[in-house]
Amino acid sequence: MSTLKRPLREVNLNDKYTLDQTEAYLTGIEALVRLPILQHQRDQQRGYNTAGFISGYRGSPLGTLDEALWSAETYLDKHNIKFVPGINEDLAATAVRGSQEVGLQPGAKFDGVFGMWYGKGPGLDRSLDAFRHANAAGTSKFGGVLAVVGDDHGCKSSTYPYQSEHLFMSMSMPILAPANVQEVLDLGIYGWELSRYCGCWVGLKAITENMDSAISAEIDPARIDIKLPTDFEMPKDGVNVRWPDAPLAQEERLNKYKIYAARAFALENDLNKIVIDTKKPRLGIITSGKSYLDVLQAFDDLGIDEKTAAAIGIRVYKVGMPWPLEPVKTHEFALGLHEILVVEEKRSVIEDQLTGQLYNWPIKDRPRVVGEYDENGEDLLTNLSELTPAMIARAIASRIDAFYTSEKIEARIKFINRKERTLKKERKVTERKASFCSGCPHNTSTEVPEGSIAGGGIGCHYMSTWMTNRPAHNFTHMGGEGVTWTGMAPFTETNHMFQNLGDGTYFHSGVLAIRQSVSSKVNITYKILKNGAVAMTGGQQVDGELSMPRLVAQLQGEGVKRIDIVSDNPKQFNSLKSHLVGVSHRDDLLVVQDKLRNTEGTTVLIYEQACATSRRR
Repeated sequence: MSTLKRPLREVNLNDKYTLDQTEAYLTGIEALVRLPILQHQRDQQRGYNTAGFISGYRGSPLGTLDEALWSAETYLDKHNIKFVPGINEDLAATAVRGSQEVGLQPGAKFDGVFGMWYGKGPGLDRSLDAFRHANAAGTSKFGGVLAVVGDDHGCKSSTYPYQSEHLFMSMSMPILAPANVQEVLDLGIYGWELSRYCGCWVGLKAITENMDSAISAEIDPARIDIKLPTDFEMPKDGVNVRWPDAPLAQEERLNKYKIYAARAFALENDLNKIVIDTKKPRLGIITSGKSYLDVLQAFDDLGIDEKTAAAIGIRVYKVGMPWPLEPVKTHEFALGLHEILVVEEKRSVIEDQLTGQLYNWPIKDRPRVVGEYDENGEDLLTNLSELTPAMIARAIASRIDAFYTSEKIEARIKFINRKERTLKKERKVTERKASFCSGCPHNTSTEVPEGSIAGGGIGCHYMSTWMTNRPAHNFTHMGGEGVTWTGMAPFTETNHMFQNLGDGTYFHSGVLAIRQSVSSKVNITYKILKNGAVAMTGGQQVDGELSMPRLVAQLQGEGVKRIDIVSDNPKQFNSLKSHLVGVSHRDDLLVVQDKLRNTEGTTVLIYEQACATSRRR
């Protein structure tokens, strides 16, 4: 009997950007690159002459997005998509705001420009002023803005655990929460269309689990069928960007129309939906994003399939837009339930809205709501770090125990608890903390003379804060390096401190910290490592020109008292020597530092040596 042999399709690494109306294998990062291409293809199919604009600043889990965008430049150009990295996040956001104002000036070449901003959680923190004004001003009719923010709930590569939702909420920005890579594409498309319709910037939550995953995703541009609400009444002049535009008019438009338009859009397009239903509802579970997949895993760990869930009386509501929570579908979900378990990571977003929406229900019809706490105020699902399927499984089992008994589920919970206890057992292992790479300039540059201390900050030199042989004192946010000394110096007998500062951070915002130190007339030496790379996020070049002559001239212009360049090839900088600029070999590092710590005012040591990992690349 012969077997039918199918010819293998030719596969190319660029399929993710070139194939149409089929599937392509891509990561979450690559999905964010493909996303604007999909949007432009959709616009072309509808006869819109649009372009795209992307700007942001790198940071995990979006640390390599800029590299992916650069590598796809040829494909982006074909779709009128321009990528201009920001030197920091708030200026990138301001640039994206400009993409929405193209039509307000004469000479526009396109019907509209759809914009994308990206950044890590701390980047959103520092950009709130730019975001607030841009969101209040609004988006263009054929533009729209997607703000992709990288969250780090477990603080695995950050200086603090990050959750973006409450920042978006404070600015009245709708939030979309993808559960997987496919939803990065799908909700991304919904996000731009939502932004055009309601006039708001739209947040898209990005987490490591999605950005580092890879799937064969459906990439047909026509896959998403957008429906615009027909029963929502817009103001006569619409909700999109315009000029002139008074601040109080923006506030009224945002709070009376734009947020409610977002809810209408979510209802019309089923962004929130019941995914598991039952004819005898008892327990409802409402969840969003990654937590939805954790709920499914918890069901699997408990031995509960969809049929069993329906038999128990469980209804599951998957929320694609956690804020603002659309009330009509939420009402349908809650009807008939005795209790609702809200499963979401970190501080409450859905739970607070849900309790507000149910508050005026008759007591006999109103389901109990539990989540972060149970009905007695006891902890149920922690708001700290990250949730795990095991935590969620225990919570689900505890809630159904009141009305459903199962030896199988009890046995599964016992197994989960045993496994958790085993994992928590202290094991004697040799711990090796992260350290500088072999050949890294920080191995030498972070050394300080005996009796001195140095300040930590953002960059690879952050690791010196836990190295006992390098007395690094605490750290600050990106761009604040050394400014803590302004608040400490008047109240301590210590006369001087060193401050480590990478050239990437200097270009991002650190130069302002030096300006503050000069203004404060404190005795501090900034040790700028000029290694030509943003090493922690992939070794990218600094976003702009920062040659040694330009750096020295800029620092002199800021008013620093003295600059010393230290290099393993000092002769190349002899032309920069002056009575205020010294050039030395790196073997003399401690001698140079000793001289600088005894110099009044703000001084700078520039340590010039290429990043070892980047050189090996």
